[in-house]
Amino acid sequence: MTYLKISGMTCDSCVAHVKKALEQVPGVQSADVSYAKGAAQLATEPGTPLEALTAAVAGLGYQATLADAPPMESRSGLLDKVRGWIGAADKGSDGERPLQVAVIGSGGAAMAAALKAVEQGAQVTLIERGIIGGTCVNTGCVPSKIMIRAAHIAHLRRESPFDDGMAATPPAILRERLLIQQQGRVDELRHAKYEGILDGNPAITVLRGEARFKDGHSLSVSMTDGGEHQVGFDRCLIATGASPAVPPIPGLQETPYWTSTEALVSDTLPERLAVIGSSVVAVELAQAFARLGSQVTILARNALFFREDPAIGEAVTAAFRMEGIEVLDHTQASYVAYADGEFVLTTEHGEVRADQLLVATGRVPNTRGLALEAAGVTVNAQGAIVIDQAMRTSVPHIYAAGDCTNQPQFVYVAAAAGTRAAINMTGGEVALDLAAMPAVVFTDPQVATVGYSEAEAHHDGIETDSRLLTLDNVPRALANFDTRGFIKLVAEAGSGRLIGVQAVTPEAGELIQTAALAIRARMTVQELADQLFPYLTMVEGLKLAAQTFSKDVKQLSCCAG
Repeated sequence: MTYLKISGMTCDSCVAHVKKALEQVPGVQSADVSYAKGAAQLATEPGTPLEALTAAVAGLGYQATLADAPPMESRSGLLDKVRGWIGAADKGSDGERPLQVAVIGSGGAAMAAALKAVEQGAQVTLIERGIIGGTCVNTGCVPSKIMIRAAHIAHLRRESPFDDGMAATPPAILRERLLIQQQGRVDELRHAKYEGILDGNPAITVLRGEARFKDGHSLSVSMTDGGEHQVGFDRCLIATGASPAVPPIPGLQETPYWTSTEALVSDTLPERLAVIGSSVVAVELAQAFARLGSQVTILARNALFFREDPAIGEAVTAAFRMEGIEVLDHTQASYVAYADGEFVLTTEHGEVRADQLLVATGRVPNTRGLALEAAGVTVNAQGAIVIDQAMRTSVPHIYAAGDCTNQPQFVYVAAAAGTRAAINMTGGEVALDLAAMPAVVFTDPQVATVGYSEAEAHHDGIETDSRLLTLDNVPRALANFDTRGFIKLVAEAGSGRLIGVQAVTPEAGELIQTAALAIRARMTVQELADQLFPYLTMVEGLKLAAQTFSKDVKQLSCCAG
């Protein structure tokens, strides 16, 4: 008998492929293969080349090495042992095979979970129906921030606070070349941070296809290249992300509207762009297109950032209008028509006409088609998978993370959740604490928040003491000749403990983590005011805002401690 140790098999379908490949090797009389044991027992003729056996397995994408092993168990005995493994503790109590983990998706949450699960000793099957890498690197964070940065550069060449001494030079925008540069970096990061890592990790098997649950311990995968593949698992992570939401506006579906996906890869710039939406994606892309040369009109059902502190929406709206972006508050489209290359949006205040329409009204979880009911996984009214702090769903051995869940839709939250889910799947017990979760919107000025707003604190029964510092009190902003915005601190009344920060400033994203650490450390505003902050930095505004709780900062010298 000849024995092989085989890694990468995850189901009976894998076994069938390996068995067929081995039995086609000249000299092999029979092959008994088990994915549960990760092994094969072969009856071979004398002189059968052993390297041909390992090569046959490698040709299927698995790894095989020669091994000494006892005779294989009977099929019934093996099934009994598999049932024991499935019901055993997180790492498989008998230790005879690695825990089998299925991960649906390949974005931030999925990759973090897959890598941590492998680090913990698991064997992972990762299933992706589309492009590897998920939203952030392909159609979200990375391309949008590249486009926003290019637009920022274009804006500074066209207009800056120093134009009296430095003549502005309106740029020629070659959108198709900017797009090539943008997509080149996207491809580079996808390969370096996703595809390359997966290709180089033998403990992760990648299946390209669409997964759906058969029951609580198995998936059926409709393979992209045809056929069905069955995947059994001990633990499963659902990390399928979200897609742009499309509101049910009459006429909209019959038009060639954009979501953020199409907007980011367009190689042309519309002369007139209408944007439906009032939050992160809407405002980021609206300003980017405006700075690249489009005439932009935003239709906000309420006001910009209406779920945040009102001062945020007011500050961003004022900044946008100064740049020539038309912001229509309390305006909804009741009908959308498209003819002769023009969109016509009917609203309660009249018509809005545009050459292109961007719909950016939020995102919906990608949970349809997973047959979650077959596994007993619960979703909320929006279709998001309901999870607890440990990322467990309503089924204890099935976990979920990222934008397909009821968590905040940020890639760093998704990655942190994926890592913790993997730890919990493999025997640990950790939670994800979002009490000091920072958030950034990459407009100019940027919007950054962490912790409680005043309204949120009052909703939770917390009395507050708050201060708002305008940027004309921050030396860095004065030196930049750019005093748009503010920094607001929210403290718990009585204790003075810092519980929230809202900032609308240039580079607000670079100061908000300091605020998050202060909240995490349960600092009071006085303790924050007593810290050393480097002079002529925007983050010094946190210290100044903290000082306003006890003194008038207008009466301080410029770098007073």
